[in-house]
Amino acid sequence: MNDEMKVRIWDLPVRLFHWTLVVLVSISLYTGIKGGFTEMDFHMLSGYSILTLIGFRITWGFLGSKHARFSEFVTLRNVIPYARKIMHRSVDETLGHNPLGALSIIAMLLVLGVQAITGLFANDDIMLEGPLTHLVSDEVSNRLTGVHHLNAKLIYLLVGLHLTAIAFYELYRGERLILPMLTGKKRTVTPAHEQPRVLREIVTALILLAITAGGVYYLVKYV
Repeated sequence: MNDEMKVRIWDLPVRLFHWTLVVLVSISLYTGIKGGFTEMDFHMLSGYSILTLIGFRITWGFLGSKHARFSEFVTLRNVIPYARKIMHRSVDETLGHNPLGALSIIAMLLVLGVQAITGLFANDDIMLEGPLTHLVSDEVSNRLTGVHHLNAKLIYLLVGLHLTAIAFYELYRGERLILPMLTGKKRTVTPAHEQPRVLREIVTALILLAITAGGVYYLVKYV
């Protein structure tokens, strides 16, 4: 007898955040490599958008649904025990982010946050400078530009690890990670302990997104 059921894991704001971030990071990496006036305009716009999304995700990590909250999946004490059993297909089921996935999420938020923030102070010594370079000396701006370039390599590394992990779980362990991030639902034997409040989630998410977007706009235009 099959007792599996479909349970809502990822709320709509988390799914939209995830896939929008994928698109924006792709744009940022491509335009950063390509260069050029038009490309760098898009590079800066995508950077502002990423900073907005990072701010939104941090607040949603406290106000979002069960599996979106940091308190639900950031459990460092479970990382080593989980890592020891990772090669065994019988490892206990994790509905939301597993302990290693949680580390990946935190690392990605930190690295992308650093990239977006340093970009505000960076310059290329030719035609482009961040909107906040006037707040720091040329020396500090050059140092932050160096961090911006170095940190980009960390992003490549994290993206590579992320894709490798997805392939490992999908192909070796038979766990679906991509489909639930599209539909929000996952087949599981574990019943849901929280009823989705879709309208409330959407309204709250829109308010938080408007606040973070307004904050980034003010930072870029008026500081």
